[in-house]
Amino acid sequence: MARVYREGDIGNEITQKKTAILGFGSQGHAHALNLKDSGCEVAVGLYEGSKSWPRAEEAGLQVMTIPEAVRWADVVMMLLPDEKQPPVFRDEVEPNLSSGDLMLFAHGFNIHFNQIVAPPEVDLGLVAPKGPGHVLRRLYVEGNGMPALFAVGNDASGGARDLILSYARGIGCGRAGVLETTFAEETETDLFGEQAVLCGGLTALLKAGFDTLVEAGYQPELAYYECVNELKLIVDLIYEGGLAGMRYSISNTAEYGDYTAGPRLIDESVKERMREILADIQSGKFAKDWVLENGAGLPGFLAMRRREAELRVEKVGAELRALAAEGVEATSGSPAGGENR
Repeated sequence: MARVYREGDIGNEITQKKTAILGFGSQGHAHALNLKDSGCEVAVGLYEGSKSWPRAEEAGLQVMTIPEAVRWADVVMMLLPDEKQPPVFRDEVEPNLSSGDLMLFAHGFNIHFNQIVAPPEVDLGLVAPKGPGHVLRRLYVEGNGMPALFAVGNDASGGARDLILSYARGIGCGRAGVLETTFAEETETDLFGEQAVLCGGLTALLKAGFDTLVEAGYQPELAYYECVNELKLIVDLIYEGGLAGMRYSISNTAEYGDYTAGPRLIDESVKERMREILADIQSGKFAKDWVLENGAGLPGFLAMRRREAELRVEKVGAELRALAAEGVEATSGSPAGGENR
């Protein structure tokens, strides 16, 4: 089993450095606040006029333009969206880096596919928390942590590894465990997981299940509850206890259906298509397509987003969530609710 680094294995070098967080979105706000609460000197780098500028200041963080933040910092973490990173790095980050600085990324896409090439005199690393930023922040505040991956891409200073690990500790990931990887491995497995299972595979399965029941004449609301809404309950059980823990908590009838029906759906032909998706990722085809799509102004991406928003499963789900919200409001407004407050 690969070594997992815990908090006690990692030093506090990051607290002796000035760290710039570029971006203040989901990941950016979590990294900046977690580092600040860990005793680090932090600044947020944003473009002038950014809507996030006052939010970051209200959170007690110093804010600078991106060039100012890079010049000020010893450690720079790039947390802008993947598609926005290359021109910002070229025009605002790279000209302001100094020899021995540490340049960090939370996803290896642009480094692995050569959209960004860090100068050789700069340390290069990866710290990739395995979850959304708002969860990273919540877990830190609760005294817990989120697992993360780390990688050393270049060690010009001779101390990159320890500082990269220390950054992971600073955002709270040492509490849960930090696993070493490479830029290539993190990028390819992350893209595959998103496309074949967590996002692409899952949403396609949910839509297919919903459509199958509705086309067979069942109520759309019932189809949504059975094929979409209950998913959170199952995922939570898997998160807490793995597949075995989930199967322990469901009925024997459901468990038997799991064993007998699952392999009929996800068979060798599906795995073959998964291998094709992985091959497209490994070869760079997906990266090339995504870069070209961005260069063209995202016409296909935006069209797919619009089509998906119009699906019946989305409309039924929105209606059911609105009804559930009304029920919560009605309950909280009752005499009993008032007494409890």
